[in-house]
Parts: sequence; C-alpha cells; structure tokens
Amino acid sequence: MAKTALICGISGQDGAYLARLLLDKGYHVHGAARDAQMATFYNLQLLGIKDRLTFHSMALNDFRSVLQVLVKVQPDEIYNLAGQSSVGLSFDQPVETLESISVGTLNLLEAIRFIAAPMKLYSAGSSECFGNTGGEPADEETPFRPRSPYAVAKATAFWEVANYREAYNLFACTGILFNHESPLRPERFVTQKIVRTACRIASGSGEKLHLGNISIARDWGWAPEYVDAMWRILQQDRAEDFVIATGETNTLEEFIAEVFLTVGLDWQEHTISDASLLRPSEIMTSCGNPAKASAVLGWKAHYLMRDVVRMMTVSTLGK
Repeated sequence: MAKTALICGISGQDGAYLARLLLDKGYHVHGAARDAQMATFYNLQLLGIKDRLTFHSMALNDFRSVLQVLVKVQPDEIYNLAGQSSVGLSFDQPVETLESISVGTLNLLEAIRFIAAPMKLYSAGSSECFGNTGGEPADEETPFRPRSPYAVAKATAFWEVANYREAYNLFACTGILFNHESPLRPERFVTQKIVRTACRIASGSGEKLHLGNISIARDWGWAPEYVDAMWRILQQDRAEDFVIATGETNTLEEFIAEVFLTVGLDWQEHTISDASLLRPSEIMTSCGNPAKASAVLGWKAHYLMRDVVRMMTVSTLGK
C-alpha cells in the first residue's frame, strides 16, 4: 500500500522539493495552503509536479480547519513546513510570526491527538533557535537562546512537539535545519538577493548590491538534500529530533565573493554597505553538528556552500 503524505506549506522551497521526493517514492501527496483555489503553486509548476498533487485549503491557525483536512486525508505522514519563514520579516511582524508558527503547530498536534490515528508528524525547526553559540557547532543538546521573533516562535513549536511526544505518545519530531538554499528561494532571502542581483549586474544592469552585516557566518546547504533528511526522520522506529547541517561555516562575505566570482566580477566593486538593512539583533556565527543525523539516519550533506552558490547562479543565468 502506498503511503499518503500531507505537506503544510507545500508552495515554499522545502515543500516543493519534498513533494517531488515523496512522489518519486510512490507516495500519494496532498498539499495544504490557506486558499488552495487561488494559490498559483509556482514552485510546483517549475518542478513539473503540480498536476500530480491533491490540494486542500487549510488555515493552520483554525483548529476546525486543520481537523477537517486531517480527517479527510487520513495521512500516514504530516510535514509542517508552513508559517512565516523570514527572520528579517519577523522583526516587522512578530505577532503574525509567533501565531502562524506556534499556533499552527499546536493545532496539528492537537488534531492528531483528537483523531487518535497513527499519524507521524515532522515539524520544521530552525538553527535560529540556538542564537549565538560562540562559534561552537550546535547539536541536539545545545540550549536555545533565540534572538529574533522568528526564533522565539520556532523554539515554542519545538517544545510543543516535545511535550506532545512525551505526554501523549505521539510520533512527532523536529528537524532543526540550518540554512539551506536553492533556486526556489524568494528574493527576500539574502542569498537569493545576492545571486539575482549579481546576475543582473553581470548582464549590464549597472545597479549596486545593498547589504547589511556581511561578517556574519552561516552553515549553508542544498535544500533538495535537506528534504531527504526530513523524510528519513519519519522513517525511524522511534520519534527523535535531529540537527541537519553541513558542518561547514562560511561568512556572508565569502558567499558574496563566490557568487561574483562565478559571474566573473569583483564583488567589492558592486556592493554597498547599507545600515538600514541591519537587524535589531543578529547571530554572528551559526554552525551545526550533524553527527547524530549521520549515525542514525545515514544522512550527510554532499553539497557545501560553494556548490550551492554555483548551482543557484548557473540556474539564474540560464533563465
């Protein structure tokens, strides 16, 4: 019997790649969006899989809406990738960010408990929860010190999942993912902003790339690999949380330099430091330790920052 999966947030980068992965594994894949009738599902069209999916309108902050969809679909696996996904935007919209992530996760957990069927839940966590770790790689035992409304929301969702797993014996897990990129990233994410702007400059646009703090360091991976880790987390016999990362850290300046090198330009000639783009609080260095994922899931990142830059830039230049 083929498994059935429900992906909340199927229109985003991770949702689209995960949908493709699950289809390739023979799953019946359902996607949930706030208004499935009006959504374009552009990323799913780009991957050529939209017509192979079943869509449902579901408001994650409305318990009745969540319950109705789960009762109708009866999924074996639920992947919660929904909610406000931008750290920068969360400083402007803290209430919406907290509600969309924490209340949405709680409603899914409570609906699964109410239905009392053997549904497995994957919840999208974030490395942002760790805050500043002094340059030490974070693992599953590293304490949370969130420094943004987005990180606070993700930390809340993490503990909701842990509580329902322990109190109600639900198969519920969090994947604590470090930064992962792809051509499907929207331009509000700085990595895609850098890639697209550099490609336009290389084509003669004459513009400048405006950036905030470029001395920050991040652990950047390749999104299609990270959704494979999500799937592996739900295939385990025991529900556990996992850090998913490459284990390599690079500064944003190094990322920028690599992008401009790929298009044959000197980044310093085309960038401007813009104080208006600085965040109220910032994580200086973010690095993950994926040892548990390697040992338990058999998962390891094969693409590092420079591979990611090359693939994103080549994809953009080809459009």
